[in-house]
Amino acid sequence: GRWQIMINGESYKVIVAEAAKKALGDDRYLERIFIVKLLLDANTPNRIAGAVGFSTRENKVYVFTCNACLVACGGAVNVFRPRSTGEGMGRAWYPVWNAGSTYTMCAQVGAEMTMMENRFVSPPPSRTVTARSGLGSCCSGPRPRTTRAKTYCATNRAMLEPYEDRGYAKGHIIPTCLRNHMMLREMREGRGPIFMDTKTALTETIKGDFKSPLWKHLESEAWEDFLDMC
Repeated sequence: GRWQIMINGESYKVIVAEAAKKALGDDRYLERIFIVKLLLDANTPNRIAGAVGFSTRENKVYVFTCNACLVACGGAVNVFRPRSTGEGMGRAWYPVWNAGSTYTMCAQVGAEMTMMENRFVSPPPSRTVTARSGLGSCCSGPRPRTTRAKTYCATNRAMLEPYEDRGYAKGHIIPTCLRNHMMLREMREGRGPIFMDTKTALTETIKGDFKSPLWKHLESEAWEDFLDMC
């Protein structure tokens, strides 16, 4: 299929959720319940038995029983100080206020925690300090160049050949995974830091016409308000 298809997660996630709710049926799910503790089986060591939570809308406490439990509350965000600060701190492509509930609740009941020590630091070093958008949004839309004399994609073009030979990476937009790979090589070989020149890219794309419909479109793509996704 196509690479680098532009998506708007804050728009389609509600559509996907609605389909999931219809598939389950109204009597098989509960919403707006804040889970705070997992419960272990009283007779079988190290076996999950349920969870406890409270309603965020009503004065109710819920106790659930189960044979298996899938915890998907996200990671612990902002453990490290992000590049974006001030107003930009709350506008990112990830849920910025995740408090680490997945890690905490599982650790409290003795879960194995495989891979939970993994740290994720946003890999693309060419993100501007106050960017409100995901880098992929910019590269799929206005496609800004980096501020070096030669872009790292041009310098490391040979790295794409093995993938092109197999039929991949032939579009006008280089896939994110390969673009990041090329960028990291550039950094390792001492040709960094790298920054995105978003201002020039946007200006050249609209030819200075800030009242054009195209400008509004690019603005919405490159400066999405990701608060709606959290």
